Amino acid sequence: MTERDREILALFEAGNQRGLARAISRAESGAGAALMHALFGRTGRALTIGLTGPPGVGKSTLSSALVKTARAAGKSVGVVSVDPSSPFSHGAILGDRIRLTEHFVDPEVFIRSMASRGHLGGLAGATGDAVAFMDAFGKDVILIETVGVGQSEIEIAELADTTIVAMQPGSGDSVQLLKAGVLEVADVFVVNKADHPMALVLRREIRSMMEMLDFSGWVPPLVSTQADEGVGIGELWDAILAHDAYLRESGDLAGKRRAAFAHRVRALVMGELQRRVESRIEAALDENVRRGDDPYETAAKLLAPLREALPPADDDSPSAQIAPGRATVKGL
Repeated sequence: MTERDREILALFEAGNQRGLARAISRAESGAGAALMHALFGRTGRALTIGLTGPPGVGKSTLSSALVKTARAAGKSVGVVSVDPSSPFSHGAILGDRIRLTEHFVDPEVFIRSMASRGHLGGLAGATGDAVAFMDAFGKDVILIETVGVGQSEIEIAELADTTIVAMQPGSGDSVQLLKAGVLEVADVFVVNKADHPMALVLRREIRSMMEMLDFSGWVPPLVSTQADEGVGIGELWDAILAHDAYLRESGDLAGKRRAAFAHRVRALVMGELQRRVESRIEAALDENVRRGDDPYETAAKLLAPLREALPPADDDSPSAQIAPGRATVKGL
């Protein structure tokens, strides 16, 4: 552990939120491993809530209303708001902070905005670390607000105990947004802006989609809200608590958190592999193109060293192989 890490850890253990902020910054820069090693044993106590849905549905307003409700219940709260990054400058406006300004002066609320930086799935690369650090810091409730990218945004279900999928009436794309992935990750459905004339139509569409699935155990409730007026937020909070109670009573919470742990490990391993492979691709590209190798041959040569380092996979199907004309790599 570096001297900087020790300074951050001292602030963290003293309950100073600057320590929490700096720990998350270390994770974002890719240097959070030592702090995570020191603090991970304190995690596992917080209720983690994921909030996803299309842009414009009112996720930030819902987040603010949920923070207010949690605080009224005496809970300390951490918020991770992920904003999309520009594909050109890689910058982000981090506009979610604007809608959460009423909570800035509350010492029991910690808000962290993060840029997605091209990470797919609606989250940022360091979101999992930010949640773990907030948990270790002692936050009772951690709310994760995703970018809002529709059907591909299902990674949040790997991280949160309870996933809320918010929809808005009159958007015209409810069927598209309720296709398999997003529909199946929801633990609670929310129809926000419920004063809209099309709100009842959207509720019927959601219920119709739910009938296509065979729910075993928990059946996601459907809650109507007007987040800007605080309407329905109490019912939404009750649904979140009911799902948390179900997870604990059924024993499913342990499975959820094991899956979250596996997701983080998988992301770290694949991220490191991607960095190493990408550093070699450019170096090998010109030579392989000059020799007339096809993409499969080039990939096989880059991956060949892994055959000795990794045992064969159970899946021996063609999709688990790279099989060029002159080389084959299996079990990767």
